Amino acid sequence: MTSKHFFSSLLLAMITWPAASLFAQTQPPSAQAQAPQSLTLAQADAIALRHRPRLLASIAAAQAAGQISRQVRAAYFPTVQADATGAVSETDSRIDAGTLNNPTVYDRYANGVTVDQLVTDFGRTHNLTKSANLSAQAQEQSSNATRADVLLQVNEAYYRALQAQAVLRVTQEAVKERQLVADQVNELAKNQLKSGLDVSFANVNLDQAQLLLTQAQNDVQAAYANLSLALGYNTTQSYQLVDTPLPAAPASDSAQFVAQAMQQRPEIAAGKLQEDSSLAFERAERDLWMPTLSAVGAAGLTPVYEAPLVDRYAAAGFNLSIPVFNGGLFSARHAEAHFEAQQTGQNLREEQNQIARDVRVAWLNANTAYQQLSVTQQLQQQAVLALQLAQSRYQLGLSSIVELSQAQLNETQAEIDEASAKYQCQITMDNLDFQVGNLR
Repeated sequence: MTSKHFFSSLLLAMITWPAASLFAQTQPPSAQAQAPQSLTLAQADAIALRHRPRLLASIAAAQAAGQISRQVRAAYFPTVQADATGAVSETDSRIDAGTLNNPTVYDRYANGVTVDQLVTDFGRTHNLTKSANLSAQAQEQSSNATRADVLLQVNEAYYRALQAQAVLRVTQEAVKERQLVADQVNELAKNQLKSGLDVSFANVNLDQAQLLLTQAQNDVQAAYANLSLALGYNTTQSYQLVDTPLPAAPASDSAQFVAQAMQQRPEIAAGKLQEDSSLAFERAERDLWMPTLSAVGAAGLTPVYEAPLVDRYAAAGFNLSIPVFNGGLFSARHAEAHFEAQQTGQNLREEQNQIARDVRVAWLNANTAYQQLSVTQQLQQQAVLALQLAQSRYQLGLSSIVELSQAQLNETQAEIDEASAKYQCQITMDNLDFQVGNLR
């Protein structure tokens, strides 16, 4: 080592310590500010399940579907109607025009009730009730699917925010390190130990790091906005997110995941229930041709009346309605219900095929993400080693500022890639859980 190289290294070391101490002492007051509220992933999921309007809307839709089932089932119960009727007429007057009726009108006032009870419609109400019940259950499964989708969005937004925070820390460290190098090179240049080219390269590297820092700060705020939306808030909330451990890599065979999805995905369960509902409705439309038998009863008091009326009345009877001809209306309704049932069944087959595809793609993405994580970890280690060697060579005067600058760029990018790969693994594993039906 020449005396010039030794003197340069010694001077560089003397400059490094006070510059680092000065930087540590001049941290902005915001670093001392109160830390934002801590938030775990489980807490984020719980908040979203309570506040997310989309999920609350799906729950309300499922409850409304349950009320439709009650409406159809009401046909099994008697209809009771209270009446109060009064009339005044001309002496011996009769209604001579209008529809067919009993034309005699008596002066009277009466109170009474009428009871109408369906006896049988030979299965139509049964099938309508069954169809409505199955449709309500399908809507509940659709609400479960919405719940899973909301959880997936929350988890991804949570991990994206963690990723943005990690990248922000990397860029902050990069700015500190490059600021330190720039200060050192400027001091050496003042003492005629480094050239203006070295100063220019050091400043360019610092500016690049500051650009990365500005973008990282923006990405953190955008990630908070996305997380707040996923939680159901209309304003941006800031949190101190708690990191989560990396899950184990997925199994080596995707077939088991596809089989689980066919059993667990709420979309498939909803599709099967909707298909059964359509078949039940088809049978109900077929039963339009069946007779309807009803029993009717009426009773009451007549405190004001004229002869030949009396002070009370009671009557009972039945009505049998038999369809004969309606211009093909019932046949068309049955055919429509039949084709709609076929459509629902084919939609279910298509849904199953798409879910099987999505599971396989999610499984491939999860495995690829784990492979990339291993590669990025090795790359980061090599980049750190390369930067250390480049710094040593530059301090000893064995290389130019270009080599150090490239090593700094590579190390920063490797740090960013490693942080991104970690959270991408968690995102892909959550997506695989969603596709399989484990995210509830």
